[in-house]
Amino acid sequence: MRLFVSETEDKSWFYDRDMWPRYLEMLKVNRFTRFQLALGIGYDFLRDVSDAYFLFAYPFLVNVPGSGVRVKQLSDAERERNLETLRFIAQAAAGQGLEFQLGIWMHGYEWENSPRASYTIEGLDHSSHAPYCREALALLLRSCPEIRGVTFRIHGESGVAEGSYEFWRTVFEGVTQAGRTIGIDLHAKGIDQRMIDLAMATGMPVQVSPKFWAEHMGLPYHQAEIREQERPREGHRDSGLMALSTGSRSFTRYGYADLLRAGRKYDVLWRIWPGTQRLLLWADPVFAAAYARAFQFEGSCGVELMEPLSFKGRRGSGLAGGRCAFADPKRQRRWDWEKYADWYRVWGRKLENPDTPVQVAPQLAAASRILPLITTAHLPSAANNNYWPEMYTNQSLTEPARTEYTDTPSPRTFGNTSPLDPQLFSRINDFADELLSGERSAKYSPIEVAGWLDRLAAAAAPPVSPDVAIQAGLGRFFAAKFRAAALYGIHERTGDRAALEAAIGQYRKARDAWAALAAAAKDVYAPDVTFGELPWLRGHWLDRLPAIDADIRLLESRLASALASAKESADPKTRAAIREVLGGSAPPLPAMSHTPPRSFRPKQPLPIQISGPALTSVRLWYRHVNQAERWQSAPMALSGSTWRAGIPEEYTDSPFSLQYYFELRHARGAWLYPGLARDLAGQPYFVVHLA
Repeated sequence: MRLFVSETEDKSWFYDRDMWPRYLEMLKVNRFTRFQLALGIGYDFLRDVSDAYFLFAYPFLVNVPGSGVRVKQLSDAERERNLETLRFIAQAAAGQGLEFQLGIWMHGYEWENSPRASYTIEGLDHSSHAPYCREALALLLRSCPEIRGVTFRIHGESGVAEGSYEFWRTVFEGVTQAGRTIGIDLHAKGIDQRMIDLAMATGMPVQVSPKFWAEHMGLPYHQAEIREQERPREGHRDSGLMALSTGSRSFTRYGYADLLRAGRKYDVLWRIWPGTQRLLLWADPVFAAAYARAFQFEGSCGVELMEPLSFKGRRGSGLAGGRCAFADPKRQRRWDWEKYADWYRVWGRKLENPDTPVQVAPQLAAASRILPLITTAHLPSAANNNYWPEMYTNQSLTEPARTEYTDTPSPRTFGNTSPLDPQLFSRINDFADELLSGERSAKYSPIEVAGWLDRLAAAAAPPVSPDVAIQAGLGRFFAAKFRAAALYGIHERTGDRAALEAAIGQYRKARDAWAALAAAAKDVYAPDVTFGELPWLRGHWLDRLPAIDADIRLLESRLASALASAKESADPKTRAAIREVLGGSAPPLPAMSHTPPRSFRPKQPLPIQISGPALTSVRLWYRHVNQAERWQSAPMALSGSTWRAGIPEEYTDSPFSLQYYFELRHARGAWLYPGLARDLAGQPYFVVHLA
C-alpha cells in the first residue's frame, strides 16, 4: 500500500512514468500479489486542512457531467493528467500480474477551520453528496478498467458520520454500476454487521480489514487482549461523527474485534499501519515468517502492508529534498523505495511462503525485532499520530503527559503506561507492586523485556548500517528506562533512597544510549524528518535529549529531598526488589507436555489437561476468539502428574473458536505456557476450532 498524502513529497513519484514499471516489477519479483494506491488518507479529520491534494479524490480525477462539482484551484488539464496517470499505473500493475486496488479513504468534502487549504471543493451540498459519490465512483471505475478492488474507510474519519447507512448504500451502488466484478474492502474500525451486509448486498466480493496491533506492529501473534481504553464503556450512547468506533463498537478500533466468527461470508485481510516502523529499515526473516502464519489466523486471507515512509509529509508537513530525509544528498537513491530493498524482499517472499529461505545480515535481523517488542510491552498511544517509537518523544517518570499520549491510563506517566497486550505483559507500576508484595504475576515483566532488548541490541553489533545502530540504541535506551521506571516505582511506594539512586543511575544509562544513537543519526538524517505537523511527529533524535535531561533533573531534585529526610530502608523486601530489577532473571520455563484438542462441539464441555514436573498450581485461561469479550479462568486439579480442567458447556455454545493458555506456579516463579518462544516468534496460546 502506497499512500499519497503530500503534494510536495508525493506528486513527483505519482507522475513518474520511469518509476512505476520498475517499482511494480520489483513487487512482482518479490511475490506480492496486490498493490493499493491510497488517496485521501493524509488527514484523520477535516479540520485545519492545508494540503488538500487528492483529499476528496473524485473531482481530482473525473468530471461528472451535470454535477457542477469541481476543485476550485485545479485546472481541467491537471485533472485529466491525474486520471491518465492513474490509468497508466493500473495498466502497469495489471501487466505485472498484480491486482490493482484503489483506496478512497476520504468521502468528506468540507474543510473546517481551514483558511490555508490549498484546494477546496465546489458544487456539493448534503443532498447531492451521496449521489455524486456514486456517479463519480462509477465513472472512475469505468474509466480505469484495471481497478480490481476499492478500499473504503467507513468510520467517522472518512468525513461521514458513523451510522450513515443510506449514504454508504448509495456509494456502493457506484461499484455495481461499473459493470464488472470489483472487490469491496472495508476498513474495520467502527464496522458492524449492518455495514457488512450493505456491502455484501452488492453481490461483490467483500473483505474486512482489521488493524494488526493497533496502528503499530507488535510481535508476530495476534494480541491476546485489547487495552482497557478500547473496551466499550458501559452506559455509553452512540452519537456523533465517531458514534460506533468510540462507543458500542470501540473494540473494532485496533484489532480483529468480533469479526472472526465461523461461517462468515466475507474475507478478513489484515493491515499493518506504520506507527512502529516508518523511516528505519526493517528486515527479519524469522519474524516475517511468523507474521505470515499469523495472517492466516482463523482463515484470514493475508495482509496489506503500509510501506516504509507511509504518511511522510502528511497534513501539510511535506518538505522538499527527498522522502528518505537524508542529510547528505549523496545518500539519496533515484527512488525512495530502493533504500528498502530488503524490506520488500523479506516481506514479499515470506508472505508467499513462510518456509522460503531469505538471507539478510544477522545484525539487521536482530535490530528489526527491537521495536515490535517495545510496541507490545509498552504503548503510550495506540495511534500512530501520537506515538513514534523510532523517534520517541520522552514520557516522564514523574510528570503526566499533557498532549501527545492522551490515550494512556491516568496518570500519564511512563510507569503507568499500558502494554499493548495487557493480558500477557505487565505494566511497570503493577510490576513494582508485585515485587514489594512478593506475589509475582506470570505475565512478562518489564525486566524480562529489558533483558530481551539488551540481548537483541548486543546481537545487532557491530552495526551494518546507521539504521541498525539507531535501532540497537533504542533497545538499550528502553531497556534501561524500563529498569529506571521499575526502580522509581519502588521508591514511590516505599520512599527508599537507594531505589531512587538506582533509578537515576539507570535513567542516566538510558540517556547515554539515546545520546549515542542520536549522534549516529546526526549526519545521516535531516534535522527535520516530518511525518506530521505535530512536534512529536517531526524533528530529529537530537531534539529529544533536552526532555530526557529535564526528567532526570526532576528525579535528582527528589533525591536531594530524600537525602535530607529519609534513610535507606532496611526492609528485606525492598532490598530484594531492587536487586531483582538490577540483576534478576526469570527462571526457565518448566518442560511441560500438552496436546491441544483437535476441535470442540457446541454445548459440550471441552476437557483440557497438561503434565509436567511438580508445580504448586496451574490455572487455565480461556476466551472466545473475540476481542469484545474478556478472558475467563479456572484452577486446574492435579491427578498424578497431570493437571485437569475443562471449558464449560455453556461457554462452548459459540460461533467463535476457543483460545487458551496456562499459568504455571512454583515456589521458584510463575510462567505462561506455551508462552513466547526464545526467538519471540511463537504464538503464546493455543486455538481450538469448532468441529
